Amino acid sequence: MLQQWQKQPELRWVGGMAIAFFVVLSAIALHRYYNFYPTYVAFDQGIFNQVFWNGLHGRFFQSSLSSTLSAAVTQDGQVPEVFYHRLGQHFTPALLIWLPIYALFPSPALLSVLQVALMTAAGLVLYALARQYHNPPLAGMITASFYGAAAVIGPTVANFHDLCQIPLFIFGMLLAMEKRWWWLFWLLAGLTLLVREDAGVVLFSVGFYLGVSRRHLRAGLGVCALSVAYILLVTNWAMPLFSPDISRRFMVEQFGHFVGNQEASSLQVIGAIATQPLRLIQEIITPVDRTISYLLAHWLPLAFVPAVAPAAWLVAGFPLLQNFMRQDPTALSIDLRYALTVIPGFFYGAVLWWAKHPGAFTRRFRRFWIFCLSMSLILTIVSNPNRALSFLIPDSFRPWVYSAPQAQWQRAAAIRGLMAQIPTDASVSATTHIVPHLSNRREIVRFPALQVRNDARAVVSVDYVILDFQQLRQYQVVFDDDRLLLKTMVPVVDRLLGDRSYGLIGFRDGVLLMQRNASSDAIATTAWSSFRQELEPILRQPD
Repeated sequence: MLQQWQKQPELRWVGGMAIAFFVVLSAIALHRYYNFYPTYVAFDQGIFNQVFWNGLHGRFFQSSLSSTLSAAVTQDGQVPEVFYHRLGQHFTPALLIWLPIYALFPSPALLSVLQVALMTAAGLVLYALARQYHNPPLAGMITASFYGAAAVIGPTVANFHDLCQIPLFIFGMLLAMEKRWWWLFWLLAGLTLLVREDAGVVLFSVGFYLGVSRRHLRAGLGVCALSVAYILLVTNWAMPLFSPDISRRFMVEQFGHFVGNQEASSLQVIGAIATQPLRLIQEIITPVDRTISYLLAHWLPLAFVPAVAPAAWLVAGFPLLQNFMRQDPTALSIDLRYALTVIPGFFYGAVLWWAKHPGAFTRRFRRFWIFCLSMSLILTIVSNPNRALSFLIPDSFRPWVYSAPQAQWQRAAAIRGLMAQIPTDASVSATTHIVPHLSNRREIVRFPALQVRNDARAVVSVDYVILDFQQLRQYQVVFDDDRLLLKTMVPVVDRLLGDRSYGLIGFRDGVLLMQRNASSDAIATTAWSSFRQELEPILRQPD
């Protein structure tokens, strides 16, 4: 192996890129986590960590945090349950693969590193896949484009999500196909299906390409049939065994515009889409600006080759179509999880395009490619994906919103100091970005929820409440949701302290800690009262 690395300096280059990608992005992800950076999907980190933590204790896929998102809670007003099975929302058995690794260091921080590791490994498999067709320099450029793509970097430094497994499994599946390792091909196809209930769309697209291109017609037809059967079976039979959320919430939230926002099964949604071709075309095209910018961001690191590569459109086509059809506002966000479903198709399409146009890899085009890749990196950094670079880049220039690293560390220390007062087995309600840090427990919800149904099936109030008002006050001038949340939270705290159901036992740097049936600390109460007065002008602002 060492001799092979010495004979092929490109391997050292690719290995160096992989190491740099892993080290830099792990450092960024861990810095964001340990400094309590608020992000749009911070709550997901807590959900996945609690799912893993419960799995270590034999309570597979249970989560009180996931229960807070269920239709029973959001629509019927029921209390979150600690024994709620997340498989009713998203069918993700593949997470069990990583449970032994999580057991070595059971923490949300491990999940961040695991996500970076999976994406790093995907890049190395992509290099091996590209080498089936190309010499080391061209295969290396394709790999460099992967590590420098906004659609790779952004989702990697986001909070942990199940779709981070997709590039590794699909690239591995395609490599197995090229090698004629059919046992591995079908194994990875099965693992891809187990990632999520809708991962079958990505797999179907691979099968569609194999069938249309006639490279492996029988395998392609088999993959398509397997994908469709799995999606329909899981969404219409398996998931409803755990909860009705797939039809009551997720199908409506993602594709409700096709079914009139009515409760619907996946089969009904597919039928509605098939019978509304004009609506489908409209959803694909509009909004035009976001559609174009989304595609350009995917194509830029590969010097726009996927735009003219037929195979790229075939392999990426169905997950791309799915993203265009979603009414989820994050579906066309290049730095969030859905972008990873498109990545394998565009990159494999580029590999095949270069195989048919080897003469295009000229010195002039290489310079253009390097320019495009450099622009992709620069734009990614400037965009501050998932606010992971807020220690370098302001969250807003007008109005100016920036928190220097020293201030962030100070506030993080204050939060950790108050969290240390919460027993590991106590029930907690917390602000969104604090939730992941306290999710190694059975009973936890997101504020303003204050109750949970425990294992004895009794509804109980949480023991502790920890809230970060300073983060909301700082960012409310930019983010309307933060201002609305601030105006919602303060009256609840006033009520809890007023009726003495909770006592204020700690307050530091805008972070508040309350305990049920406790006496309030005089110093903390005075500090909160002063801070509360500073919030009054914000609370009086019209919505």
